[in-house]
Amino acid sequence: MAVLRKLAIAALALGGAGAAAFWWLTVPEKLGAETLAALGTGDATRGQRIFDAGGCASCHAKAKSEGDARLQLVGGVELKTQFGTFVAPNISPDAKDGIGGWSLEDFANAMLKGVARDGQHLYPAFPYTSYARMKPADVADLYAFMTTLPPIAGKAPDHDLAFPFNIRRGIGLWKQLYLSDEPVVALAAGTPEKVLHGRNLVEGAGHCGECHTPRSFAGGPENAQWLAGAKAAEGDGVVPNITPEGRDMSGWSESDIASYLETGFTPEFDSVGGTMVEVQKNMARLTAEDREAIAAYLKAIPGRANGFSGSQPKPTG
Repeated sequence: MAVLRKLAIAALALGGAGAAAFWWLTVPEKLGAETLAALGTGDATRGQRIFDAGGCASCHAKAKSEGDARLQLVGGVELKTQFGTFVAPNISPDAKDGIGGWSLEDFANAMLKGVARDGQHLYPAFPYTSYARMKPADVADLYAFMTTLPPIAGKAPDHDLAFPFNIRRGIGLWKQLYLSDEPVVALAAGTPEKVLHGRNLVEGAGHCGECHTPRSFAGGPENAQWLAGAKAAEGDGVVPNITPEGRDMSGWSESDIASYLETGFTPEFDSVGGTMVEVQKNMARLTAEDREAIAAYLKAIPGRANGFSGSQPKPTG
């Protein structure tokens, strides 16, 4: 009996130590003073460009919204994945149902750290693993623009997730593996400014890697195969390889890529399709310099073999 008692005590001690370690490792981490100071005051005009680059309306406005309706960020769009169904929230300036009561600091913590105003982890269906690489000043500009949008009442439904994915605290462990503000592609000293600018857009606000990079069993991006193509998050489709070794884009020039982002037509005169339709519409709203920078970056990154099994689709969706 004494031995059993000692084993029970040891098991309880180990369990307690494990629980304490889990709690410590999963604490939501907020921004430090240096980053908060770098936010500045923000500029709404510049922020509209970040809004378009990030495709905010594609997820947070009602499906197929056009014109002013795409600025009504009531949420509700569903993303059905292997982990469950994620629902985009209301991020309009509505004080009750949206983010109207959020400060710039609250907003920046969500964008760069994946931490909500109430201190809980946000699910990475919101692509903060990419936004973490944004410049703090760009985040402040986006916030300034968001405050100019119409407040829309109406709370979006909750996510529909099964155990254990419905335990938000566990996202802290996931972040230990996958959340970083370091660039994915290390560029050599003397790299042209245009390429660096393209990296900021593609790896940050544009969050291109969220769809074009394959994911691990835990749903984290496998950055060793950056932009090499992936299985679609929804359905059975695939997202194309857009590195210089991608089968259908390997012969594209920088001007071909920039033109595709502006017009939606490939050099072969195919038109954009699938989920890329929304992305292309957003990219068309950027400046020509932005699109050219994105193209320059995509031609400068390492080529990769396809990051998924199966045939390579044309980059039309």
